[in-house]
Amino acid sequence: MSVFKKFDSLLNKFEGGLLVLLLAAMVVMAFLQVILRNGFNSTILWVDILLRHLVLWTGFLGAALATSSERHINIDAFTRFLSPRVRSVVNTLTSMFAVAMCWFLLDASVTYVKNEMIAGSTIYADIPTWYSALIIPIGFGLLILHFSVRTILSASAALKNEVTS
Repeated sequence: MSVFKKFDSLLNKFEGGLLVLLLAAMVVMAFLQVILRNGFNSTILWVDILLRHLVLWTGFLGAALATSSERHINIDAFTRFLSPRVRSVVNTLTSMFAVAMCWFLLDASVTYVKNEMIAGSTIYADIPTWYSALIIPIGFGLLILHFSVRTILSASAALKNEVTS
């Protein structure tokens, strides 16, 4: 199981670093826009568009990090009253369900990106829209990876509790 934990930790470091980089770039660009607008009555046209798309990127990367640390949206009022073994079984099942849902969303997002490629729409100038939309299938792929690791670790904990019981 340590291999899965190491993989998850390495992926978290990469995602966290990328997230910090994107957030820093967003803060700098937004601050620059404010200075240019208020101080020089000017603006960089593409910055606002880029910021909107970077919000999508940071959202998916943040969701992947939250999933990895089990801080994604969940309702634990019910599971608090369960025994550790049953809680592990429930966590395994919910993680498996999340993997299945993310798989369907991944498939749909790949179709969306393909349609954007065919349509040839652009974000700004000659930059294709699908460049920005790539984060959607990438994000769901990351969520699948993290939920899969959670599934394996929860199943391992459930089996471990069953063997020791």
